[in-house]
Amino acid sequence: MSSVGIDQISFYTSNYYLDLQTLAKTQNIDPEKYYVGIGQEKMGMPAHDEDIVTMAASAAAPLFSDEASKSISTLLFATETGIDQSKSAGVYVHRLLGLNENCRVVELKQACYSATAAVQMACALVARQPQISVLVIASDIAKYDLDTPGEATQGCGAVAMMIRAEPRILQIDPEVGNYTEDVMDFWRPNYRKTAIVDGKYSTKIYLKSLKKAWQHFAESSQYCFSDLEYFCYHLPFSRMAQKAHRHLSKVNKSTLDAQAIDAQIEGSLLYNKLIGNSYAAALFIGFTSLLENSIEDLSGKRIGFFSYGSGCVAEFFSGKVLPGYEKHLFAAEHATMLNNRQELSYEQYIALYHAPDPREGENVSIVADTTGKFRLAGICEHKREYVAV
Repeated sequence: MSSVGIDQISFYTSNYYLDLQTLAKTQNIDPEKYYVGIGQEKMGMPAHDEDIVTMAASAAAPLFSDEASKSISTLLFATETGIDQSKSAGVYVHRLLGLNENCRVVELKQACYSATAAVQMACALVARQPQISVLVIASDIAKYDLDTPGEATQGCGAVAMMIRAEPRILQIDPEVGNYTEDVMDFWRPNYRKTAIVDGKYSTKIYLKSLKKAWQHFAESSQYCFSDLEYFCYHLPFSRMAQKAHRHLSKVNKSTLDAQAIDAQIEGSLLYNKLIGNSYAAALFIGFTSLLENSIEDLSGKRIGFFSYGSGCVAEFFSGKVLPGYEKHLFAAEHATMLNNRQELSYEQYIALYHAPDPREGENVSIVADTTGKFRLAGICEHKREYVAV
């Protein structure tokens, strides 16, 4: 059977960010609490005319350089920032990208885990029909109440991946380790715009799930801890990944020193430090960061991935980076996007935080603001109106 995996990968974040030094100054606390304590420096803030649909379409647009690319069989849209209880956000993206009418579209949800579920489902579809391509998009906006511990871990981002047979970037191994437990560490009822978080408990469950998913993976896979040379973790904040990897190293009685252990994940953290939490997209934006920022040639290296979605579902899986992967990245475009962002004052941040949010069907016309390829132009009679920029 031919190999299956990630053939292309691209991400997008908003053109606005708040430096956490600004937030710390407003709160009269030491910025090191954020820069060092949680390992975060900036958090992306969507413009008023941006949401998960516009970010998703902007992330995926670079993957469609020719008409043949639009002939995909399925679009799987992963998010926990849903905009409709019925209609998939991916259907809007389907139109904005000009995908063919025979392309099925479905939205998946399970906190920050759903993108991994989408990737595995995509791999299964391609393994069944190797001639097809499946587009996976994860798009989220992490938003918490003001003046809470979660405020500094906000962010936004979307990642798009083309899953194909004989991929050019990552061959995904079929063996996985899963763990599910009904817990209440992080959740967002339908009547709330912001999540409810039990931070310390969530960290505890994250680490427990990592150990359990790893144990299942070790039983299922031919690969052991020492076979994996780099690791990517779900990134609610960068320090969580460091804590998780040290925990997994200890579980496996690794003989590597602390510096070598940290080096296995360092490259995957760089983009997250600059954009903040992106929920379902975070793991794969971390993978993009590793690919585009690693000093070492990753060809032939096997990567370990840990995906965690609160509530909770977790998965550990692995994959091998393929020779020539660097020719198929969008590193320059991503660097330009990050470098051209506009820093916000605290007052501007608060204005974006309180974005137009119709609750009773009132009509809203939204001023053009985003530098992305698509925007939310307005909401009329409960209908969201998206246009290309």
